[in-house]
Parts: sequence; structure tokens; C-alpha cells
Amino acid sequence: MPLWPLLLLAAAAPPPGKIVFDTDCGYFGDDGAALVMVLRSPEKVRVTAITAVSGNVWAAESAGYLTEILGLLSHPEIKPHVGAQMPLIHTTDMAKLEAPLDFQGAFGNPVKIAPPGAPGAIDALGAAVAQNPGEITILALGPMTNVALLLRLHPDLETKIKRIVFMGGNVHVPGNASAAAEFNFWFDPEAAQIVLRSRIREKVMFPLDICNRAVLTKTRFDEIVAAHTPVTERYKEDYGNRYPGFLKNPKATGFLWDELAAAWLLDTGFVTKSETEWLDIDTRFGKTYGATIPLERKLVPDATPVRVMLDLDYPRLWTLYERLLTAN
Repeated sequence: MPLWPLLLLAAAAPPPGKIVFDTDCGYFGDDGAALVMVLRSPEKVRVTAITAVSGNVWAAESAGYLTEILGLLSHPEIKPHVGAQMPLIHTTDMAKLEAPLDFQGAFGNPVKIAPPGAPGAIDALGAAVAQNPGEITILALGPMTNVALLLRLHPDLETKIKRIVFMGGNVHVPGNASAAAEFNFWFDPEAAQIVLRSRIREKVMFPLDICNRAVLTKTRFDEIVAAHTPVTERYKEDYGNRYPGFLKNPKATGFLWDELAAAWLLDTGFVTKSETEWLDIDTRFGKTYGATIPLERKLVPDATPVRVMLDLDYPRLWTLYERLLTAN
């Protein structure tokens, strides 16, 4: 085959998109799987920074888990940046006043604070956007605290963010942290409100509406762990013995959450239904704290709308997910 068709194909391929990976990653889970997916897709995305926020675990703990996962992926040169260590308003004491929840994330454990001098996530996030105006996609997989702080500390950068793709919220279905709210938005409702009311030019939301359709079963779990790689062994330990505990209860079910947002950066075609809406967050403390609600647009007339993902081609998504999680 002559060389020129190959050169044309190479020239036609778009350069990888630049992303900041913002996460509340625990031992592995959906955040860890999402990290594996993007780092194993360098032809599609280039990770310019990884920033940790409190949510599933405290930010300092998350940075430690991320470092371990990066080691398994042969990327020890990437150093996670510790970001917001507490939500803007929500606290452990407030969470105790709410109805008993199955999962309170970091609120359910003693606070762990990063040591002085830990790398700063807000600075890393701001530098990425400032140095690459109009090019950075923020992949936000935890509470929105880091992003909200960036928007408040550096309002000039708001319109220089290319897009934010995030997992969070619930539009037409019940919540999972409470009856009204999804966990990421519940953990820091005020931060989510700042982001949804912002002028970020494009907002792509993966709420529980679509995540509830991506059910993880013991059969699918077995397909991943059969690869017997360092990554799948950690996957086995987490999904097998922690949530949802497939090794203890083969009839358990879980869901793909953050992985959907990451997968969209690699293959937008797996989403089969979406809608565009202006959205806000209920920040009144009570039963609806953290709920996703319609935006009263006269309050923030410059806010941009949100593309809400609602349904998916699960076999297509799973093919991508399995290939990247089981690669050597």
C-alpha cells in the first residue's frame, strides 16, 4: 500500500482533546475505572492534570488512592493535586441531621486533611485553562467543589473552559443519596449550583437517569476479572469485597456511573437519547437539599444550558469498557 493514504488518514485524525480529570476516587470503583479508560485512550484524550476533591472519601485519601492506581497503569510521573478538602457549606454535622442515608461518603469517616505543601488542585486547574484557552474539558466525577472555587477565584477563566462533562444529579428519577438528590450534588449542593449557573460554554451531564440503565452484574464483573491483570485484580478486590460485593453476593447489582462520562469523551455514539435544559440546585437545607431543579433564568440570564444524557446503547458501551479495563 502506498504511503500517501496513510499520511492522509493521519492528517485527518483530530488531535487528542485536553482534559482535567477531577475526581473523588476511592480505592478503585467507578472513578478508578474512568481513569483507566482515559489514560488508555491517548489517541482520544490527553490528561493535563488530575485533581482530587472530597466526596466518596476525603481529598487527601483520594490522592493516595489515585497514586496507587497510576502506579498500576505505569504512570508514576503523574502526581494528583489535592483540592477542596471540605464542601462549601455542607458539613458532617449537617449530614447527621438528615434522614439516615445508606452512604454518606467522606462524611461517614473521620476527617483527613492533606499535609501542608500538598499540590494545589485549584492552581493546577486554573493553569490548565489559562494556558489552553478554549481547549480544556473538565471531566468532573465527584462533587463540584474544585470547579466552583475556580469559577469564584478566577471568573475570567469561566468562558475559557471548552466544556465540562460531569456525572451528577437526577432529572426524572429519584436520588441515591436521598430520595431527592444524587450523591455528588448532595455532598456539595452549593458548588453544583455555581457550576450549573455558570457561563461555561458547554455542559454535558450524566445523571442517574442514564446511569440507572447501565447495570453491572456478577456476569459482567466476571468478564473483567478474568483478565487477571494488576488493574483487574484491584477491580476484583473493590467490586468483589466492597461495593456491590459480588464475591459475597453473586445476585448483587451495581451501576456504571463516572465511567459513562469518561466513555463519552471516547465515543459519543453510545448515548441514544438526550435533552437540553437550564438546571439549578435546591440549596435549601432539608429533604430536598441537593435536588436538581429547573433554573429560574431571570436570576442568571447568562447561564448556559445543560445537555442531559438519558439513555444509551449498553452493548456498545460495554464493548469499550471491557476492552479498556482488561487491556494489558
